[in-house]
Amino acid sequence: SPAADASSGSGALSPFDRRLKRKQKNWAALQAEPAKCDYLREEVGAAACYLHFMLLNLPFRTFPLALDVGSGRGYIAQHLTKETVEKLVQVDIAENALKNTVESEIPTVKVVADEEFLPFKEDTFDLVLSSLSLHWVNDLPKAFREIHQVLKPDGVFIGAMFGGDTLYELRCSLQLAELEREGGFSPHVSPFTAVSDLGHLLSRAGFNTLTVDTDEIQVNYPGLFEVMEDLQGKYVLCMGESNCSWNRKPLLHRETMLAAAAIYQEMYGNSDGSVPATFQIYYMIGWKFHESQARPAQRGSATVSLGDLAKIGGLLSRGKK
Repeated sequence: SPAADASSGSGALSPFDRRLKRKQKNWAALQAEPAKCDYLREEVGAAACYLHFMLLNLPFRTFPLALDVGSGRGYIAQHLTKETVEKLVQVDIAENALKNTVESEIPTVKVVADEEFLPFKEDTFDLVLSSLSLHWVNDLPKAFREIHQVLKPDGVFIGAMFGGDTLYELRCSLQLAELEREGGFSPHVSPFTAVSDLGHLLSRAGFNTLTVDTDEIQVNYPGLFEVMEDLQGKYVLCMGESNCSWNRKPLLHRETMLAAAAIYQEMYGNSDGSVPATFQIYYMIGWKFHESQARPAQRGSATVSLGDLAKIGGLLSRGKK
């Protein structure tokens, strides 16, 4: 798409090759059994629906029109019901992913578009969802502004994306091995956003009443080579998650791989001989302002000091007596 081409320029402000990412996701969607590789997306998609909907008490609110940004095969749509969402628009950069979406009871419309260039009018959607897609966006602040713009006032954005500690065991092991064997290192795992930046980015985009939470999903493997096989073959490529950074290094020397395997086992190995691979997930909620929303009290209007909280236990005990 023209939008994908427009965000493809290499450089410090565009770390990812979006055209390559589109090809990777299109290739992944055509594999024989992509569902076998989607265990992580399935789990996070379900959590983005159930966990946040229950926290927000949203099962009792109906959204006439919702948008799924970077929908892929519909990892969120399959967990939605007609009681919560009446109509869903699924957007993804890869047309093959949209052709192979999971069935849903909700009427859906599929649109091929880039997450950074949403082709919708302002104040269109009551709800915007996104699961494990925004970590490949070159301009994340712009993507958040686009999402905020297409939301109606009092609309809510619920998203999930990979966090900065994702695959830290693999990243550290490879870097140490390359420094030892080759005198330097290059990135083999794409960069991720830090949780300390996420709330600031959402606030700058215009969202209020923010909630940002983190979770970790850990998968154990026999060793580093099994981790790499799963990431490069079963998991990453079939999910369209292979590295598309402009400065990626295409090959690893055998000696470096052997050294990295030993470092991985020594630094992170479990007592049973297996090694962990950690995926950090950021869950985020942000609302678009509306006059009906509750507002924070004015600064200095509190009548109770936070220091008094330590006295609550004693006050309650005396009250019972």
